[in-house]
Amino acid sequence: MPIRSSIESRIALPQRDSLSPAGQSIYDSILNTRGNLDGPFLAWLHSPALAGPAEKLGAFCRYQTCLPAVESELLILITAAHFRCSGEWQIHAPIALSSGLEPSVIDAIAAGREPQLAPARLATLYAFASELLYRRHVSPAAFARARAQFGDQGLVELVGILGYYSLVAMTLNAFEMTFADRDDPFARTS
Repeated sequence: MPIRSSIESRIALPQRDSLSPAGQSIYDSILNTRGNLDGPFLAWLHSPALAGPAEKLGAFCRYQTCLPAVESELLILITAAHFRCSGEWQIHAPIALSSGLEPSVIDAIAAGREPQLAPARLATLYAFASELLYRRHVSPAAFARARAQFGDQGLVELVGILGYYSLVAMTLNAFEMTFADRDDPFARTS
């Protein structure tokens, strides 16, 4: 029996045996890296030429940046809230909690409120990410603070995380990919 994601979608999600050899290789890589097919991957597998590079970028952004998991997960939740992306939130809120992000911070972000963050690195990340996502630019002051704390490599990687998870959020939102059995802070009433 093929391994399937429990995510629901408005498009049919491909079975492994229906994929090209390249698609099957990407499918297997996703399972080997993440242990499941949750998220945008099954939608992306409709285009293996997109899925392959996206999967590799995602593996880097999730597991290999210079940022600790709690910082990366904060960035992912900020992105999910910006796009009001239920699927991304449903996947990453539990991961953020287990990585050490405080429940009050997670709740504030879901509600659209500025969270009380400590240490200062988290507050700096929140300010930088919020400015970039909501204002589409980063002020000189926020940039200088972030650069002082994260360096050039850290800045490039945190922008990469924001960009990659924006692609994830757009994919999940476009195809209405969510988990019916998980809480949804952005549930649509219409």
